[in-house]
Amino acid sequence: MVDVREKEMDNPTFRSDTVLSDVHLHCPNKRHLMVRLNAVGQPVFLSYFKFLWNTEDLASEKHVEEVKRGREHQYRGGDELCDKDRSNLKKERELNSEGVEALLDDDGDLEVVRRPRSASDLEAEDLLRDIVCPVILMKGREDAFEDEERECTGSDVVKIEHTMATPLEDVGKQVWRAAFLLADYILFKRDTFRCCSVLELGGGTGITSIIMGTVARRVYCTDVGEDLLAMCEQNVALNKHLMEPGGGEVKVKELDWLKDEFCTDPEVPYSWSEEEIADLHDHCSVIMAADVFYDDDLTDALFRTLHRITHSLRNSCTVYLALEKRLNFTLRHMDVTCEAYSHFRNNLNDLENLQDRKIKYTVEPIKADFCQFLVYERIEQLELWKVMAEHLT
Repeated sequence: MVDVREKEMDNPTFRSDTVLSDVHLHCPNKRHLMVRLNAVGQPVFLSYFKFLWNTEDLASEKHVEEVKRGREHQYRGGDELCDKDRSNLKKERELNSEGVEALLDDDGDLEVVRRPRSASDLEAEDLLRDIVCPVILMKGREDAFEDEERECTGSDVVKIEHTMATPLEDVGKQVWRAAFLLADYILFKRDTFRCCSVLELGGGTGITSIIMGTVARRVYCTDVGEDLLAMCEQNVALNKHLMEPGGGEVKVKELDWLKDEFCTDPEVPYSWSEEEIADLHDHCSVIMAADVFYDDDLTDALFRTLHRITHSLRNSCTVYLALEKRLNFTLRHMDVTCEAYSHFRNNLNDLENLQDRKIKYTVEPIKADFCQFLVYERIEQLELWKVMAEHLT
């Protein structure tokens, strides 16, 4: 939890009332550029996220993973030791056998033979990601920033505006790892989603809907809050060139899980038209949500919304739910727990066991071993679930 104060943007301080996504804090060798203040006075940053399309990028990402695994086994032994390691260790044993006098130089100083650092250790140190601090853009952009922006254009980069260090109620304005996991799955299974009509619940900055918009026919990206939806719409506009080749479209709409009806008031920004609601009910075959399971009441509301919408659809539907298990030590349990995740799983079990004559829900986990197309840390706490909502009549 981090509070980035306006006067100390390059020196974040820690407070308990704000949260900061790891995606923003640890972004490989990239700056977060502050571009404006939003309607409620929060700094808005622009980040670039590169696609790993070609084999060279994929090989590089694989190398990073190999080095990370190498860090877990810093001291190697037996046949895994390279020739240089064996030679140095042999020398060390010989010196030790000759006694302390053999370790003294001409002046009588003790020369300590240290175990050499292996090549994997040195590579791992080079590949460690720096903690990236925000950079405020003053009047005009520096040449370095202009060069970076020129490099981060084209079909291999998605540009996202977001805020940082928000109160809990504004976490949708940040980018979270589970959104990347779901985006990876969409790109991995792009033929599955091609030309589909899709609804995203809790779309936030819109990054997952934008990725889906590169393959799907139409995506309804929904959330609540005019300021958040305006940011989401801006991100859709920034990445329109990614969706144009496939003819995809992303529509930003308000959908409040605490209400039973779509907002159709034309005076309300991001409300639905009757035609859009009919299009959703007639054609939607995919519903998705990423990293929205952090509050028990909102989790309950989301599952009620899922049940209501899947009942209203003309055809069967597949739901994809991505989340990150966040482990915390609680005094109440005196143990490391994940209460939000447990509540999510209870709702998932209740949905699958629901006795409903019209619709049947089948739940299955998706193993997160598919290709990675975006640069982020795919930790083992990330999960993806698939729910089949099959109409019985």
